[in-house]
Amino acid sequence: MIVPMEAQIVEAARVLRAGGLVAFPTETVYGLGADASNANAVGRIFAVKGRPASHPLIVHLHHAAQIQHWAREIPDAAHELAARFWPGPLTLVLKRAPAVLDAVTGGQDSIGLRVPSHAVAQALLRAFDGGIAAPSANRFGRVSATTAQHVRDELGEGVDLVLDGGACAVGIESTILDLSTGAPVLLRPGCITLEELSACLHAPVARSGAGAPRAPGGLPAHYAPQLPLYLVPRSALDAVVREEAMRGPVAVLARHARPAASAAAVWMIAPPDAPGYAHHLYAALRQLDRSGCTRILVEAPPETPDWFAVQDRLTRAVAGSGSAQQPSARIGVADAT
Repeated sequence: MIVPMEAQIVEAARVLRAGGLVAFPTETVYGLGADASNANAVGRIFAVKGRPASHPLIVHLHHAAQIQHWAREIPDAAHELAARFWPGPLTLVLKRAPAVLDAVTGGQDSIGLRVPSHAVAQALLRAFDGGIAAPSANRFGRVSATTAQHVRDELGEGVDLVLDGGACAVGIESTILDLSTGAPVLLRPGCITLEELSACLHAPVARSGAGAPRAPGGLPAHYAPQLPLYLVPRSALDAVVREEAMRGPVAVLARHARPAASAAAVWMIAPPDAPGYAHHLYAALRQLDRSGCTRILVEAPPETPDWFAVQDRLTRAVAGSGSAQQPSARIGVADAT
């Protein structure tokens, strides 16, 4: 029996009020949601994901007016950015309100807030009428979930209810901008670019440095598949595939067609543009993880501003996948990362 989405939303809101966990789609990735004001429920997020307690969560809101409940000393810049980019894939880090749980903020004096644009997320937030703390719905440090099936495969019965809203449109996590310490600082790149943020604020936006708050996705190793993952320049890819294929079957994620004589066991073609590639990336990595190969070689994307967020995810995925040394180093090719 197919349950209408409206009825699923009502049930999901009930589960959240009862302290349960609900996985739901956003335009970026699927979130593992709990009532952000319920300490026990928030604790379950950390247990199910295997997430360190010091790693802060993002609180999802139905509309921008709700930030008054969660943040204090809200600068004009936050209102300008919210008017321009919310609902949408932008998280703002602000000084936390006194009542916000330490578990949500990782013990910091700041909180990450965003208003997602996905219709299912909006309906859930409207029905719940409160803040939903929601990191990505996957095991900590692993590839984020961009479909409901990804959530079910990875978290199983750890989630009380999964809302299926189809594949996420953006496919990588939200841009995170810190406004809690004065000048705006980019903590995590996303599909809303540094240039767009600067244009909205009519001021430069710095990249994260010393003293910035801890933020989701900020660890050097993250977004990792289970197989070792390597970034390889296109000019060296065919030679590296031949070298690595001598040690076991190799899977490739490339932006061009497979050469006729390639030694790769699996060759997947990704979209050539940055938004299309980002949408495709996590589903591709999950599929290649199940390919029966022993390693994944990824054609290094362009080093241009529009690819900054994809570069960020892939570089952290390499570090998190257990690939201690680029295979290219063994054949005299410069490290692509």
